Order: sequence, then C-alpha cells, then structure tokens
Amino acid sequence: MPTLSPALLFDSVSLVWDDGTLALDGVSGSFGSGRTGLVGRNGSGKSTLLRIAAGDLAPTSGQVIRSGEVAYLPQRLSLDVDRPVAELLGVAGALSALRAIESGDADPRHFDALGDDWDVEARATAALAEAGLPSGALERTIGSLSGGEAILAAIAGIRLGGAPITLLDEPTNNLDRGARARLADMVRSWRGTLVVVSHDVSLLELMDDTAELYANALSVFGGPYSQWRAWLDAEQDAARQAERAAAQVLRREKRDRVAAERTLASRAHMGHKAQVEKRVPGIVSGNRKRAAEVSAGRLRTEVREKENEARAALDAAERRVRDDQAVRIDLPDPGVAAGRRILSVGDAEHSWIVQGPERVALIGPNGIGKTTLLERLVHSEPGSGEISGTVRAELLVEHVGYLPQRVDGLDEAATVLENVRAAAPALPVVELRNRLARFLLRGDAVQRQVATLSGGERFRVALARILLADPAPQLLVLDEPTNNLDLDTVDRLLEALAAYRGAVLIVSHDDAFLARLGPDLTLELTAEGVVER
Repeated sequence: MPTLSPALLFDSVSLVWDDGTLALDGVSGSFGSGRTGLVGRNGSGKSTLLRIAAGDLAPTSGQVIRSGEVAYLPQRLSLDVDRPVAELLGVAGALSALRAIESGDADPRHFDALGDDWDVEARATAALAEAGLPSGALERTIGSLSGGEAILAAIAGIRLGGAPITLLDEPTNNLDRGARARLADMVRSWRGTLVVVSHDVSLLELMDDTAELYANALSVFGGPYSQWRAWLDAEQDAARQAERAAAQVLRREKRDRVAAERTLASRAHMGHKAQVEKRVPGIVSGNRKRAAEVSAGRLRTEVREKENEARAALDAAERRVRDDQAVRIDLPDPGVAAGRRILSVGDAEHSWIVQGPERVALIGPNGIGKTTLLERLVHSEPGSGEISGTVRAELLVEHVGYLPQRVDGLDEAATVLENVRAAAPALPVVELRNRLARFLLRGDAVQRQVATLSGGERFRVALARILLADPAPQLLVLDEPTNNLDLDTVDRLLEALAAYRGAVLIVSHDDAFLARLGPDLTLELTAEGVVER
C-alpha cells in the first residue's frame, strides 16, 4: 500500500521568545488527515505549535511542511465589534459585489470580485444555520453576537472557506450546551484535516487520533481521548512497576558487590596469613598473589558491570515514568460564618440569599447576560443592587475575588512577578516566589512577560493575584474558570473549592465540572428572569 503523506510535518521545530524563554525545543512529528485532538499540560506549547503550523509565528529553527492551505482559529479571538458578520465568514467582498450587481450596477469590478460565487449568500446563510445562527445574522455586526456565537460564526467561516487543513485552539471556550452540541455536529461532518487543541473531553472523544505534546515530544495515538488515556494509564502503571523491579535488581547487585569485596578481602587476609605461617617461598607466594589479583580483578569487573547494567536499567525505567508536578491551589481562609449574608440574586418575583460558604452556579445560554451581571456585581459597592436585564443582584460583603472569563486584568508587558507583586506589594519577594512555585511558576518563569504565557499559565497568574489578597476574599466570583485549563489543574481547582471556607459564585458551561463541584444552588438566567434548577 502507498504511504500517505502527513498533512502537517514538524521537523526539529524550536521557538525562543524575545525575552529568551524557550517555548519549544526540537519538536518533531506529524499530523495525518482526519481529526486529531492535541492534548498536553498547560504551558507545554500546544497553542504555540498551532500558531507555528498556521504561519502566525515563525520558528527560531526547524521547519513545518504543510500539504495545503491552513485555516486557524486562535484561542483568543480578537474581533472588531463594528465589523459585519459577513467579514467574519470571509464573504463580505463577494456579498457586496452581489448586492451591487443585483441593484443594477454593471461595473466590471463587481463581476471580478464575485467570480463564479453567485450562490455566496445561500452558502453563507447555510453555514450560519449549521452553526445555529439565524439567517439575519449575516447582516448583523460582530458586536451584536455573544462570545460563543462569534466563535461559532468564525468556525462556520472556516468551513465555508474550505481550507484543506484547519486548526482550532480551544473552540469550546465560552460555548453553552447548545452551542457545544452544534460544534460537535460540525466536527463529525468535517471534511479535510482537523487539529483541535482542547481540554473538553466530550469534544476529544470525536477525534480519530489523539496527539500529545509532552516534554517537547509530539506523539500520536490512533484513537479518541478515552482510549489514549486508558493506554497512558496502563503504560505508566507498567513503567512504575518496571521502575520498582529495576530498583530491586540494583539493590541486589549492590549487595552482591559489597559481599564480593568482603570475600576478596577475606581471601587476601587468609592468603597472607598462610604465607607467613607456612613460610612459602617468595617466588611461589608471588605467583599465588598475582593469580589471586587476576581472579579478584575478574570478579570485581563482573560485579561492577552487573551493577552498572542494573543502574542503566533503572535510569531507563525512571525515564518512562512521568514526573508531572501538580499545581497546589491553597485558597485562603476568609473565616466566613455559616449565617453570614454574602449575596442576593433574584428578579421581580423571586430572590435567593447566599449565606456562608455556599457554592452557587449561574447558568444560562450564550448572550443572556451572565458575564455582564458578574461585571456589574463585582464592581458595585456593597449594599447597592445591580441590574442586568430583568435580574437584580446585590453584593453584601466587601472583599471579593474576581476571575474574569478572559483574564484581561493582567499587564501584558509586565512580568509574572510584577503582576502578582502589584496585588501584594507588602509581601517579600522571596515569599512571593515561594508562593508562585505552588502554581508551577518557578525560577526564570516568574520573569516572563505575561504576553508570552499560555491560557492556563495566565489563569494561574490571575488566580495567584486573588489568593495573595489581604484580607482574603469572602466571595470568589469565577467566570468560566475551566477555560484553557488542563484536566489535572481542573482537578486541583475542584479540590481547592471543596475546602474553601468562603462563598463561591461560578459561571460555567462545563457540565462535567459543575457536576463534580456539586453546587448548593444552581440558578439559571432566562429572558424572563431567574429560575432555580
């Protein structure tokens, strides 16, 4: 059978940021045709690798070989809110030309701009419908769409463009349940090569292959995420077992070497004693001594070689076992009493009071105003009600920690250390570094500019700013906190929230995360008001 050429081939790709930070180091590997889910720990370089594959970044060394044109959806979609949706779909020029021709303008420029694309409006409308957007959306501005709707429209535009290779970086961020279902339908019917960076397990289950970027090595497994995860867990179990067995062999070989040295020492002592007692002639004793030394040398070489082989086997076994360091999220104790009133949320007919260390989930479709409500709430004065549409929320405490959806409050040009120190100016730098190390921000990493960080790393910096606040927040307000987080960090966040003694108000479209969180109260925002679920 002929060998199929890869859609994307990475040949010793390295990237060094302007500040000298090494982002990728000699990454080699390839993506084939079909659908591939790219996974890896936060900061492993997944988004950077996609940007290089898309041509958005030039590697410092190495090369990328592409089998065709590449379309790319970045993790952070920067949009001009005044642009028409038709531009997001890439059909604004053709659609404008069609409109001019239909109005009777026979300027040849319009025919050149339109080409053979006479059905552009029908195709664009169909693409929007597939993404769950109404036909009238083609005439709207991007600013009139919710964040989730804009992402779906951008993906619809990529499909409409028909590039043979598509790269999507965290496409489910900010998508509600319905939007995720529509995206899943689009992925199932995707034509051409599709590479998706995601921490959404349900989306990763739709992939043909699972690729992992780990320690600058790109490996590809034939199967969806669950099969890859099961294989990795089994492989790591086997690796740890092999490590234990190799360590046991090394201990045994060390004992054998020590025993051999004792035996040789005993033999030498006995030989010397016999020579003195029996007064063996010098020439004879010399020959015996040389023979004993040769024998001892062979034995020493044999046991040393066995020990070295055992040590090499242990080194090889240890390299198979991953040393994945986990983030340690230690939330402060704000000392909130069980009866302490924290927050009220309601509408014209109903109201709910959040008291003590309760966990409240706020859900609702994209565009209903959840983020707007949070923004108005956290920036209000305690005791003043804030209204978003038909919903009224009132903050009843003073100390609030807010993690926005896009983590936009960081100084992009400043370093990690400078950003966090701005929130804790009285904390000594040494102690600040120690605390940042718990978030896997160590050594030179704290001197990196925030602009060079991955989404997960930015989240950790933003969370560190909240946790270092003095006094500790009585209420944590988290807007889509699982966006861009690897699955291990999500586990650590859930553990921290379970132990937190303050109140939590959280907006999330991640059903699996909310199920594990187990909120005390779930409120849904609707066009009519607030409903308890």
